[in-house]
Formats: sequence, structure tokens, C-alpha cells
Amino acid sequence: MPEVHSTILIRAPADRVYELAKDIEGLAAYIADVESIHVVERAEGRTVTEWVGVIREFRRKVKWTEEDHWDDQARVCTFEQIKGDFTVYRGTWAFRETPEGTQVVLDLTYELEIPLIGPLIKRLLHRIVQNSCESIQQGLKERAEQ
Repeated sequence: MPEVHSTILIRAPADRVYELAKDIEGLAAYIADVESIHVVERAEGRTVTEWVGVIREFRRKVKWTEEDHWDDQARVCTFEQIKGDFTVYRGTWAFRETPEGTQVVLDLTYELEIPLIGPLIKRLLHRIVQNSCESIQQGLKERAEQ
């Protein structure tokens, strides 16, 4: 199964970065290939969101509903698709205080079956997913360092 790993250093306190990350709708504008994010449910330590992504190269939309569990003590979010187009979509988003600010690590495991695609197209899809993860990290950085 494909995996994506993205790390960024944000020059802001971990508590601030973590709280901004919880405002996922506010990050939507920064995320490459995401058309919309809508919070369906928000409860203590849990968020359910509906996502619509666009794979422009395939002229295809990808939709999924994601459940996020926020561990405020550890500053870690674990997430997983609860319904949608992915066969597998799950990961973690961790926020660690460092002397320079906050190290943010995003790990994602996914599988998206698109009929009749070969290895070359799967590599392109992987690059698209990697770019989306990096853009959410960069968007979080821009918001936190303002």
C-alpha cells in the first residue's frame, strides 16, 4: 500500500500549531487538489469531515468522509476514512515542540483503485497525494507564523 510522509518545522508554539490544525476547514484553501472540506460533526476529541478532492490529471473527483481523533495531551491526530472512494485511507498527524518551534509530521497510508491504471499512473497519483500532504503542512505553517 502506498504511504506518504511529510515533515515541516513551524516557527510557532506547538499548542498554537495544534489548535490551528484542528480548524481543518480553515486549511482547505491551502490544500492542493482539495475542492472542499465540510465539518459534519465536532465533539470532544473527535471530528468528522467530508472531503472532495480533485485529480485534475484524470478529470475525476474523489470523495471521502474522515473521522479524526484528537489527543490533546500528546498533540496527535489519528484519522481514517469511514466511507468514500479510497479502499484504505488512514494516518497520523503529530505536533512536537522543539527549541526552534514545532515539528509537524504527517503520515498517510492510502489505496485508491482506479480501473485500468498502470504503474505510471499510480506513480502520478502518489505524487498528487504527496503534494496535497505537503500543501496542508505549508498552509498550516503560513497560518501559524503570521
